[in-house]
Amino acid sequence: MGFARKEYEFLSEIGLSSRNLGCYVDGTWKANGPVVISLNPANNQAIAEVVEGSVEDYEEGMRACSEAAKTWMQVPSPKRGDIVRQIGDALRTKLQQLGRLVSLEMGKILPEGIGEVQEIIDMCDFSVGLSRQLNGSVIPSERPNHAMLEMWNPLGVVGVITAFNFPCAVLGWNACIALVCGNCVVWKGAPTTPLITIAMTRLVAGVLEKNNLPPAIFTSFCGGADIGQAIAKDTRISLVSFTGSSKVGQMVQQTVNQRFGKCLLELSGNNAIIVMDDADIQLAVRSVLFAAVGTAGQRCTTCRRLLLHESIYQIALDQLLDVYKQVKIGNPLEKGTLLGPLHTSESRKSFEKGIEIIKSQGGKILIGGSVIESEGNFVQPTIVEISPNADVVKEELFAPVLYVMKFQTLQEAVEINNSVPQGLSSSIFTRKPEIIFKWIGPLGSDCGIVNVNIPTNGAEIGGAFGGEKATGGGREAGSDSWKQYMRRSTCTINYGNELPLAQGINFG
Repeated sequence: MGFARKEYEFLSEIGLSSRNLGCYVDGTWKANGPVVISLNPANNQAIAEVVEGSVEDYEEGMRACSEAAKTWMQVPSPKRGDIVRQIGDALRTKLQQLGRLVSLEMGKILPEGIGEVQEIIDMCDFSVGLSRQLNGSVIPSERPNHAMLEMWNPLGVVGVITAFNFPCAVLGWNACIALVCGNCVVWKGAPTTPLITIAMTRLVAGVLEKNNLPPAIFTSFCGGADIGQAIAKDTRISLVSFTGSSKVGQMVQQTVNQRFGKCLLELSGNNAIIVMDDADIQLAVRSVLFAAVGTAGQRCTTCRRLLLHESIYQIALDQLLDVYKQVKIGNPLEKGTLLGPLHTSESRKSFEKGIEIIKSQGGKILIGGSVIESEGNFVQPTIVEISPNADVVKEELFAPVLYVMKFQTLQEAVEINNSVPQGLSSSIFTRKPEIIFKWIGPLGSDCGIVNVNIPTNGAEIGGAFGGEKATGGGREAGSDSWKQYMRRSTCTINYGNELPLAQGINFG
């Protein structure tokens, strides 16, 4: 059956049709849950239908995945790395189509959609190298003829629950590393981006099939909260990576903790950019525009608070208002668009409700503040002058709303930055080394990402990504994040004939 609109026909090139089964279970596409419709947020019209998975589908998939784990963890890690390399190569051949799908179904502009898929390719490349560097330590023993060393072994099965705003990149952060570490992956994609879940899974499945590997090494489900709850409760899943709100993340963590599982959380952000009196204002304004307006304010790293030094407050604010007036709003697939729609009609309603709360707490709308009457979920990029102490400033409004406020001293700016429950990303604009090193030091930003002269968003994959406090404390992607996907054993080996005890204990 063909697609309702001609511009959707490219989806057939990545294995999609007008009606799709939403579960990949032991090498078979199946689904016995409800039928959902994937909507285009630019016009709220149907793209395609997807049959979601049931709890029975999940159980069948997990049985096969647990069995496949016994095979996969015994494959040498460089060989596992080669499989991930092939996944990256397969992604390269479909980069444009997958990027276009991300833009179509999620709503972010096309360059961001393509960039998201490129991020997974980058993670594949990173993970291939990592597969030859999963090193443990050799530790000096205090006992003669003894050796101590660390062994890193796979966990078994890793569960990945992703959100709509980065419907495939977050999978890449987790799955690429989990796979080279020897784990099977169970993925539940966001309920409102099921086509991306299916298209990505088809691509990975093709690589496993080509290499005659058990298909259940990668198992995926389109579904709702029932599938997510099953993953959180499942003792066969050693690590659950969850991306979403702090409220839901806390519930997931409690469920996983009750069974003594491991949890990796990437939750809410409430990110600030500080502009000091010596800053390059043009550079800062360009950065704030991308950080606050990019992805329609729906990144966890979106800049939500702008702190301007009182001496440059008006000049910086005037420049920012000027560039906001030039932002092109429209179809995210059209060239030149900078601001696409919010992801759902519910997001649009949340924006309207948020603006009402902002006004009730003394916020002054400097630009924007309204929805745009259309078939889609478009809203105006908004700047609000407000006190840093307003309650609404402490919360994350997932929309292109920027709170602007002034400060007098660096200490005051840092205190404002750190005053919110979340602790994901932060940035300061300055040229003074003494300010830079205070900012990144123990009395500076309390966030997991602490930048200088760049936006709060657009992180590279080489560093560990994640935040503190209500952001969850998890770390994904680069650096030594891989250690979360493995279990460490300290091994002491006696290669002599005596039995000396540690701490000099004499026991008979």
